[in-house]
Amino acid sequence: MRAEFRAGETLARVNEIHANDRWFTTPRFRATAEYLQKQLTGAGLHNVELLTFPANGRTQAGFWTMPLAWDAEDATLEIVSPNVSPAQRMLADYRQTPQSLCNWSGPTPPGGLEAELVEWHDGLPPSRYRGKFVLTARDVSSLKWALVQAGSAGAVNTFNENPSLRDSHHWIAAWGDFSWAFTAASTPLPCFSITPAASGLLRARLAAGERVVLRARSLTRHYAGELYAVTGLITGSSPGQEVLMLGHTSEPGAQDNATGVAMMTEAMALLERLISSGRLPAPRRSIRMLAMPEMFGSLSYIARYPERMHRTVAALCLDTPAGNYDFANTEYTFYVNPLVAASFADSWITAVAGQYFARHARGRKWRWRPFVSGTDNYLGDPMIGVPVIFPYSGSGVHTHHNSEDTPDAVDPRSLQDMTVIAAAFVYSIAAADEPEYQMMAAAASARGHELLAHAALEAWQQPAAARAAAPGRIRFFAGRGQAAVNSVLSLAGAPAIPALRAAVDEHRRALARAGEFHARSLGGGADRSRPVPDEADRIIVRRKRFGTIPLDTIPPEQREGYPAAMFQGPAVIALWWCDGRRTLSEVIRLTQYELGETDFDFLGYFRFVEKHGFVEIVQRLSHPR
Repeated sequence: MRAEFRAGETLARVNEIHANDRWFTTPRFRATAEYLQKQLTGAGLHNVELLTFPANGRTQAGFWTMPLAWDAEDATLEIVSPNVSPAQRMLADYRQTPQSLCNWSGPTPPGGLEAELVEWHDGLPPSRYRGKFVLTARDVSSLKWALVQAGSAGAVNTFNENPSLRDSHHWIAAWGDFSWAFTAASTPLPCFSITPAASGLLRARLAAGERVVLRARSLTRHYAGELYAVTGLITGSSPGQEVLMLGHTSEPGAQDNATGVAMMTEAMALLERLISSGRLPAPRRSIRMLAMPEMFGSLSYIARYPERMHRTVAALCLDTPAGNYDFANTEYTFYVNPLVAASFADSWITAVAGQYFARHARGRKWRWRPFVSGTDNYLGDPMIGVPVIFPYSGSGVHTHHNSEDTPDAVDPRSLQDMTVIAAAFVYSIAAADEPEYQMMAAAASARGHELLAHAALEAWQQPAAARAAAPGRIRFFAGRGQAAVNSVLSLAGAPAIPALRAAVDEHRRALARAGEFHARSLGGGADRSRPVPDEADRIIVRRKRFGTIPLDTIPPEQREGYPAAMFQGPAVIALWWCDGRRTLSEVIRLTQYELGETDFDFLGYFRFVEKHGFVEIVQRLSHPR
């Protein structure tokens, strides 16, 4: 696979995808999808489809509301007064730097909009901002609803993840009133993002007591349109199961995520070349690629094709920069599944990556880490049921959501590494038979024992009083290790090979014995973790839809202090442990075993989301013994 990697073609794809997506408009996203459709068809993939989903601001997939489509023709922001040099006057120019215009920015009147600039300060009366442009130090999207309520004329973002890039513009990706997406309920407020250098200039003028007036011109429109996704297959020799590789398009960065999409495309292309030429046998399972808008595209795909997801046995999510080998902070990290979805995939990725780096990139740092989200790696949600691995690396110079995220910083060596690891991971699962099943079970068992030993060591390092919950947590990790080993049987299918079933059973017994050994050594008896509210023992939470609960239809002031839990954290992990059978007290304990003890108000949160129709709470008919 490594020898088959074509660096020139992969870099060309990065450039082509970036050339469209850097404008982050719906028509350009369609152009990217059409380009990828041609690339996958030309690579010889089967059943290549360009899919469309509603982008009307109303349709939901799970509980996520789809955004409106958006287009931008031109936009500028300039200083009218005080008098400044010509080089300082223009603060934002969409045609020159697309990221200087916020995603989903609203339009101005045709002749533009002129207004005074004031800086946002928490606690000041909203009347201060009425009819004014508002300068914000933190990410302006977090203030959108407050600016709307205050009647502001527009927003000027100065937040930048890397302010040392003095002439860069931070890309504002979220501009909905209540959440990320701009929906039918959102307000079309103009929004610009300016450089750290320009931010310093404006703040100095305001601090000197000068009146600063800006002129904005924004030719944009929101409309009911479509989201675009592309999928294609390497067809397996036996019908049924699929392995999925997915990653998002529709963002303006080269690293985030033209590289991820280009690597997926090359991984599929090189596999197809090797299979069609006879250098690799056709896999038993099909391998599917899905390129789509982040979250909204994958959620829409899952909602439309539940039967495809049901037969998907594992996935890899490539939202992955390809940073320069010679820079710090470009190590590779492989984020595994939440423990509710413990799987053979969690240890298999380390087996594949470990062999690759040992043979071909000994100097490169790499590691695995527990579940972290923020992209399309939520498929382990039990209502979806697809274990997914999320590889990620830094880009060296931090350019996340920044106008400096350009193709010239992409390292072909990093592209090769992740393309080959991705291809090897999905192919080895797709082609797996009895020898691989045995290896997968052994790898899952080894990881289970490692996690058990680590949990025991953590417990021993705590004061004696803090070890009360340790036996229960130890047994929890033993159970999760057993679940990961057992998942190999689902991959193998029924009836499983007798020798494999015997091996899996022995691995599970060994993990159970190890768990009991560590639990007894730490005090052994019943779980003595922090008690949960009595009411939690008497109720069961039943989920209504897959995915997380972003609260994107509820204004912040009506959320009672509870989070819009889009990606991760106690609310998300607890939601995924709710299976319609466990009591909420069980859910709370499992969540705290996974994340550690927390003061999160689980009972209040689930009462809140029940009140708004997101879940159903039923009374347990009998009290636990």
